[in-house]
Amino acid sequence: MYEADDKMISLIRDNYDLLQALGSFGISLGFGDKTVRETCIDNHVDTYTFLAVVNYTINGTGEFENDEQISVRTLLHYLEASHAYYLDFQLPFIRRELQESLDEHDSLGKLIMRFYDEYAYEIRRHMQYEQKTLFPYVESLLEGHPTNDYNVDTFSKHHGAVDKKLRELKLLIIKYLPQDGLRNNQLTATLHDIYDNEAWLRQHALVEDHIFVPAIRRLEQAAKQSDVSRNISDMVFKAGVGEAAETLSDREREVIVALVQGMANKEIADHLCISVNTVITHRRNIARKLQIHSPAGLTIYAIVNGLVDISSVKL
Repeated sequence: MYEADDKMISLIRDNYDLLQALGSFGISLGFGDKTVRETCIDNHVDTYTFLAVVNYTINGTGEFENDEQISVRTLLHYLEASHAYYLDFQLPFIRRELQESLDEHDSLGKLIMRFYDEYAYEIRRHMQYEQKTLFPYVESLLEGHPTNDYNVDTFSKHHGAVDKKLRELKLLIIKYLPQDGLRNNQLTATLHDIYDNEAWLRQHALVEDHIFVPAIRRLEQAAKQSDVSRNISDMVFKAGVGEAAETLSDREREVIVALVQGMANKEIADHLCISVNTVITHRRNIARKLQIHSPAGLTIYAIVNGLVDISSVKL
């Protein structure tokens, strides 16, 4: 397991395939002998999240279900950049390699190219779905305004394997295509790149499933809790907590306390040395100001605003 104080060059020396991950995290080369922490800080990357992804892709270990230290925004940027790398560079690059390796006049070669184009279309559609649907949804969660008609479980249900065609393509090339020495060497080099990209895709999907998806679920849970808190606040405010509480007169507060204690209008009048009509007028004003008309509602208001102690209220 790599740690923040390890040299970044050590990670690359031990695992050269991390070079692509560096680019997706936005980490530039030329970091000298700096540590992972220093390199991440220089490139404005969350060190903990970087190490979580690196250690998971290398060792396949890590518990991320309740890992609140993971930076969702860092992960989001990493995945967006990974998609751009694969769609804009790797797919066209392998296609060019295949074209150079195959006989353009050979019918089997043409079929192989068509097969590859179908694969490229599927992977492009899959990644563009994430870019147009999943990633904006995560942004809305981060901004505190999640869309109501989507959740990460919807994504998980449609996040199946997209590399089946790639495996079939490899088998077709291995079984049927090698011809003369030059083309055989070209196809062998192309196959090597296809195998590398298959491994990359598998790691990419694992990071999404085991690190990104749990992080989104935590955001969704936090959003739900915020909604509950907002609803409670709204209910309390409508019940009179907030600006309306400041508009009550001292006498009106005394009337509320008496009502909560179970006194009738005549008892309140005698207790406060005012007329019954004045008590009724106070009660009308209280109802208008607080929009509370029931004894239970006034009891809640009195407890929340500290007019009475809950222990003194008969529930």
